[in-house]
Amino acid sequence: MATATITSKGQITIPAQVRIDMGLTAGDRVDFIRMEDGHYAVVPASHSIRSLKGIVPRPRKPVSLGDMQEAIAAGAARE
Repeated sequence: MATATITSKGQITIPAQVRIDMGLTAGDRVDFIRMEDGHYAVVPASHSIRSLKGIVPRPRKPVSLGDMQEAIAAGAARE
């Protein structure tokens, strides 16, 4: 069983063997999932880049540089 200590800032260091077993490296994120029994599971939060395909819709028509500049100016004027 691996054990970690919580610092005064609420941080923990995931033990090396746990990181290896979970395939975690520096900069990776983890999710804390609350289970039905009240315990938490820690799982990698990484997703394949392919899972992002289609999340941003394609523009309906090409946008000119002039159109972009007008939109930026209009947005700045509202601030």
